[in-house]
Amino acid sequence: MERSDPVPRMLHPDGGVAVLRPNGRHPFTGDLYHWLLTSRRGIFLTVLLAGYLGVNTLFALGYLGCGDGIDNMRPGSFEDAFFFSVQTMATIGYGRMVPISTAANLLVTLEAGVGLMGVAMTAALMFARFTRPTAGVRFSRDMVVSDVDGVPTLMIRLANQRNDLINEARVHLIMLRHDRTAEGEDVRRLLDLDLVRSFNPAFALSWTVMHRIDGQSPLKGLGCQDLGRIRAEFMVLLSGHHEGFRQAVHARRAYSARDIVWGARFADIFRDLPDGRRVLDDGPFDDTVEARISASS
Repeated sequence: MERSDPVPRMLHPDGGVAVLRPNGRHPFTGDLYHWLLTSRRGIFLTVLLAGYLGVNTLFALGYLGCGDGIDNMRPGSFEDAFFFSVQTMATIGYGRMVPISTAANLLVTLEAGVGLMGVAMTAALMFARFTRPTAGVRFSRDMVVSDVDGVPTLMIRLANQRNDLINEARVHLIMLRHDRTAEGEDVRRLLDLDLVRSFNPAFALSWTVMHRIDGQSPLKGLGCQDLGRIRAEFMVLLSGHHEGFRQAVHARRAYSARDIVWGARFADIFRDLPDGRRVLDDGPFDDTVEARISASS
């Protein structure tokens, strides 16, 4: 089993773009809504918590600046000012501390409005994030190349991790390669790789996506190091209609030339029980075993 040498990537394993954009707009400041919608859950919750504490801290400092504007607040107590801000933003109003000066009442009015808008925007973001359908599809860690019916074949394994079907599932496999034109210009080409089966009417368990490296394949004659030299990358795109969500879902995975294991096939993930039932074992999902590969590939 062989792998190519590591090369710079244009795509992250999750299919995102790995190219730096030093002069592009920052996602946090240039497109905040999209950034909050697509950021990881931990980052999203951290930003919400930091914003909540930060806004309350600012208003607490404002209440401290009002001097005796808050009745029953200990003079100079940031703790009292902060918790009064929390109560005001949440419209709780326990009745112990109340604004008595014009400046304090103006701050309370402003904070009440900020609190209402904050609750509305946070609720909208939470709803938008947690109602987005996801495919729940797992992709194999590596791609493998070995003979299938005597023909070298590039293979990727997919698994539906939910009990719901993905109906009318379609898979596309695309290769990105760096090339040079006759004029000496470096270009990036996208090539479609034909699949043995690109359509699955009801994707329920696992699916081995296969591309035959025959005379019509863009991979014909390219070996392990050749793919590394042209900085080949592969994008697997799956789309279908999720039976549980009743909506279209999409999933993707990107592989580099180094992610291809030559002379290997995927380990079997199905086994039989004594009573005749079959079991899908996710344990060896990414495991590979050595297999024959024709020298002509």
